[in-house]
Amino acid sequence: MERKTRVRFAPSPTGPLHMGGVRTALYNYLFAKQRGGDFIIRIEDTDSQRFVPGAEKYIIEALNWCGIVPDEGVDASGNVVETASERHPHAPYRQSQRKPIYRKYAEELVANGFAYYAFDTAEELGAKRAEMEAAGQTFIYNQTTRLGLRNSLSLPEAEWKELLETRTDWTIRFRMPENRIVKMDDLIRGHVEVNTDTLDDKVLWKRADELPTYHLANIVDDHLMEITEVIRGEEWLPSLPLHYLLYEAFGWTETQPRFAHLSLLLKPDGKGKLSKRDGDRLGFPVFPLKWVNAEGEVSRGYREDGYFPEAFVNLLAMLGWNPGNDQEIFSLEELVQAFSLERVVKSGARFNADKAKWYNKEYLRTKSVSELTDLYIPVLEEKGITVSGESVDFAGRTFPRQYVERIVALIQERATFVADFWDIASYLFIAPETFVEKDAAKFWKEENYTLALQVADFILGFEGEFTKESLEGPLEEYIRGNEWPMGKVMNCLRLALVGASSGLGIADIVTLIGKEEFAKRIGYIKATL
Repeated sequence: MERKTRVRFAPSPTGPLHMGGVRTALYNYLFAKQRGGDFIIRIEDTDSQRFVPGAEKYIIEALNWCGIVPDEGVDASGNVVETASERHPHAPYRQSQRKPIYRKYAEELVANGFAYYAFDTAEELGAKRAEMEAAGQTFIYNQTTRLGLRNSLSLPEAEWKELLETRTDWTIRFRMPENRIVKMDDLIRGHVEVNTDTLDDKVLWKRADELPTYHLANIVDDHLMEITEVIRGEEWLPSLPLHYLLYEAFGWTETQPRFAHLSLLLKPDGKGKLSKRDGDRLGFPVFPLKWVNAEGEVSRGYREDGYFPEAFVNLLAMLGWNPGNDQEIFSLEELVQAFSLERVVKSGARFNADKAKWYNKEYLRTKSVSELTDLYIPVLEEKGITVSGESVDFAGRTFPRQYVERIVALIQERATFVADFWDIASYLFIAPETFVEKDAAKFWKEENYTLALQVADFILGFEGEFTKESLEGPLEEYIRGNEWPMGKVMNCLRLALVGASSGLGIADIVTLIGKEEFAKRIGYIKATL
């Protein structure tokens, strides 16, 4: 009988979730949902030395923002489920609260000859490493060195049993077999073989904090939680031989999950893994949400930079995977249908900050004017603009929602982020008091502005319906009929209204702000000539 697909994303709360981690969670989610399976979040907090307060909450909030919602692991409030129930029979999902489980399995390995007790201190290991390096050798804790160190394989039984009782700094290490080829299969990288003589006897469990290391905890939890596939980052590939051997040692080979190791996200320039330093250097975030560390240092987030979660998820999906055609825009539901590990690339995926902005621009274009207006209003409020009432009041900086919606509809295609709306069209709320110097030098010349002021008089005297559709044709006919230079006249007039030669069309601007405000702005420019 085929097992139900169950995958897990298992982050460590040692800091903010990198966008590469979000991609791993996303691929797990897509894989599970396509197969009608379960996506689980398990918090791997066994590294007590590196635990960072607030990191776990950040991870859960980031995934929820992306719409990567688990079937198990967290409740509707974003809290990790800790009590087994009919819905969550595999709880708890925080490894620190599964502490009693792991020692039993570590001791089982010792009893069956697959592991042993090690009593070496950090100083003793450091001395042994230095000794071997001085002899031109690489220190590996395995069958070639373990008998020269302090452990239950090298010490008399009475001595190591006494050390178990009297010391609390001992560990349980895996007993790596000698000169054995471990044959493994990866869903992305294919067949892999490794000789055990190149591998360490890894620590599995620590008496000091009574917690397992990553290696033991993952194997035990994946088995108990009935995980069918483990999709994780490339950095865990070196752990694969040990994990294969642990499944074998426990006798769990029939239920061993299939493994898939994702390639790294690469920096935009040069070689190597994408890091926070690259983002700081090149001006883009590498975290989904803003993060403030214990020293108060702020790291930017995609959410706070104005990215839509759908755009961020779409971007991540395409970093290391392709659908096999030219389609680039996918909803989360469409990604579920299209995703496959067969089309995940083995090589690293290079991040492109400009492409990230392109995705956001494409998603912004699909939003309704009403939705974008809702998002824009807080930006306006930060600028001192009040959105309320039925009438436009430039002096009081109060504008009705309908006015804002008209502006959004006009400038939506020009923006990449909602925050861009202000940069593009702030002049539709506040009259300019300064003018772009190079534009003024180019267009604000006597032969131009004398004509522009006549055009202003034509607009103020226009007796038809004061709409863009009614004004635009007659305005153009008036200028061309007088054989005036269209570009120079319009740019000169736009400079008076906008403060620059770039902006919306004159008919759009004047019919939005109205004749009264138009007259004030022309009056201001006359007074400054």
